[in-house]
Amino acid sequence: MIAVVVPLKSFDLAKGRLSEVLEPSERSDLAKKMATGVLAAADGLPKWVVCGDPNVSSWALSNGAGVIWREPKGLNNAVAAGVQWCATEGHERVIIAHGDLPFATDLTWLAGRSEDVVIVTDRRKDGSNVVVVPTSQRFVFQYGPGSAAKHAAEAKRLGLSWIILEDEQLGWDVDVPEDLQGLAE
Repeated sequence: MIAVVVPLKSFDLAKGRLSEVLEPSERSDLAKKMATGVLAAADGLPKWVVCGDPNVSSWALSNGAGVIWREPKGLNNAVAAGVQWCATEGHERVIIAHGDLPFATDLTWLAGRSEDVVIVTDRRKDGSNVVVVPTSQRFVFQYGPGSAAKHAAEAKRLGLSWIILEDEQLGWDVDVPEDLQGLAE
């Protein structure tokens, strides 16, 4: 059984690197819109949002997701907590999808991959926009610059089969002002 985990911080604090081009309310609206699309892309699978914000929690519940409440302690810790929670709920694998994927339309196809670890890289072939891992391992997450290679190295360290995939929809994330240009096209 597989579940989807989406780590989210407060919508009011999201996308700070876009502050030079978007007002706080615009950043919040954009973050919520993208995250709503990511949850919709997980329809048909159990889905959980890891958060420490009451507004995000209410939003998640209203969008058909369960909530894993965690105080903000960084992305890696949030993801690890989500995977651990899913393991206790009986899920054997977890799809970790970031909430800033504006073109995400389907995450379910990842459930059928045979590799132990699947890494869907960002369009720059550097980051890990979506990662699929087994819950039975103590996978150490290393989000940030070079995370795709770091996650592949972690899979290798654990003796797990792995693959890095490129996907046009899942590869597009919104982190910096230049990323917004692709949304208008």
